[in-house]
Formats: sequence, structure tokens, C-alpha cells
Amino acid sequence: VRLLAMLMGLALAACGQPPENRPLASPDEILALEKAIIDLGAGVDPREAARAAQIAYAHTRKLAIAYQITDPPLIHNTKVNMGLRPRGLCWHWAEDMEKRLLAENFQTLDVLRAIANADVAFRIDHSTALIAPKGKTIHDAIILDPWRFGGTLFWSETLADTRYNWVPQEDVLEWRRRMQLAEKRIPFPA
Repeated sequence: VRLLAMLMGLALAACGQPPENRPLASPDEILALEKAIIDLGAGVDPREAARAAQIAYAHTRKLAIAYQITDPPLIHNTKVNMGLRPRGLCWHWAEDMEKRLLAENFQTLDVLRAIANADVAFRIDHSTALIAPKGKTIHDAIILDPWRFGGTLFWSETLADTRYNWVPQEDVLEWRRRMQLAEKRIPFPA
């Protein structure tokens, strides 16, 4: 049944729209993100906020083309895992968005990473990049999530995103490290 569902999903995937044919972000969309970044704190340089907003939208489009996004995220994930697409898992988006934003060397903004669902056994964890005022945490940030809608940028203040419970990436990685160490200490039953 799962195989049939996956094959049907892949067949339907042929109906996807290539990212280069999708409409570009409108000036109003970019301006809304810029304003949200500025509103994060008095110390945010408006020019940096404008640059971050422009990059978030432009880089999302660039990555959607590079990743060959034509499907909803879970179908695209299947294609990546089957070797049919080069990249496009959520952590690829987060990693590439983080790298691009870090290249700007912002002075009033920090680029952060977060993971959701890492501690939930029946759900796949989800990674994202965030932009925050310098020195602030993920809870004072804007999520930049191009994976969620298959190459269309979703953004929101972290605490306003009711779909995911975001945790700082470094906390999740430390928790996983501790879990792995604990598993190594448990003797295998004879």
C-alpha cells in the first residue's frame, strides 16, 4: 500500500510547476519581511533588514531552481532520498540559506538555526534558518523556511509559528549526543 501511494505520488509529481516559471516575490512581500525584521528590535539596521529580506526571497528562488523543485516537500524528499534530485531536504534549505546570509557579515543581525520535532518519534524532524537581532535567541527571531511550501518562502516570528515547536539547533545536537552516549553505556542484553 505504501509503495502504491508513493508511486501514485511520484506520478502526480509530473504535474508540478518548475520554479523558474513561478512568479517572483512581489516588492510588497519583500517589504513586509524587511519591516518584520526591523520590528525585531531597535538595534536592527534597516539597510541590513532590507538586504536580508531581499536575499531570503532571491536565494529561495535560486535554490528551488538548483534543487529542481517541482513537487510538494514530502514528494521532493522522496525523490532526493531515491537519488532523483540533488538536494532539497529541509536541512539542505536551512544550511544553504544560513550559508548565504552569513556571507553578508551582518553587524546587527545574527543567522541562527532551529529544529522542530527532534524528540517526537512519529514525526520527521524539521530544520530551518532564522534571522534575529544580534545577540538574541531563536525565540526573538524570524523563521525563514523555504522547504515548507516547496520552494516558496514561508516566514514568521518564531513564537507565532504554531505548526512547529522550534528548538535551537545546538540544543538538539547536544541532546542527540547525550542520547548516543547513553545508548553506548547500556549493555546489550544476553
